[in-house]
Amino acid sequence: MRLFVAFELREDVREEMRGLIATLKPKGADARWVRPEGMHITLKFIGHQEPAKLEAIQGALASVHCAGPVEMCFSGVGFFPDGRRPRVVWCGIEASPNLAQLAADIESVLEPLGIDSESRRFSPHLTLARLNAPSRTEGLVRSADEWRSREFGSAAEREFHLFESTTKPTGAVYKKLASFVFIKESR
Repeated sequence: MRLFVAFELREDVREEMRGLIATLKPKGADARWVRPEGMHITLKFIGHQEPAKLEAIQGALASVHCAGPVEMCFSGVGFFPDGRRPRVVWCGIEASPNLAQLAADIESVLEPLGIDSESRRFSPHLTLARLNAPSRTEGLVRSADEWRSREFGSAAEREFHLFESTTKPTGAVYKKLASFVFIKESR
């Protein structure tokens, strides 16, 4: 099983992303564009795991809590690693500080199960496209400049989800395996 932990994307933000992709796609025809219905905010990529480990993973994730919802604003368009050597087109996410802490807590509870921590710093974003030929992206980079400060919506999340990813010739298919409310109840 190939697993990851993520927030689902609100439908109004998904529609904004659909419109943005439709606008940018003609400028980056060589790119592999993400299907908006599959978009999500990844908190932790777990990777391949044996099905027998699923119950332990779910138990660990159920133990993650924080005091309040994660507030996010989706804005701007950029590139990883940068606009000179673009490999990924993304929409940025400005978030409350508890998003980074939530991601760190998820990593922390999964580590004892033999699931490695990320070597890169957590950088919340929505992947819009992956670029096959970064040398042919000048038009896309120029076009994305006009979207750098545009806002695409916001969300307040109270639960995250464990997904299974299956790769098919038409792209990845995601199946939600479990949901976890992470807000601590005050008593």
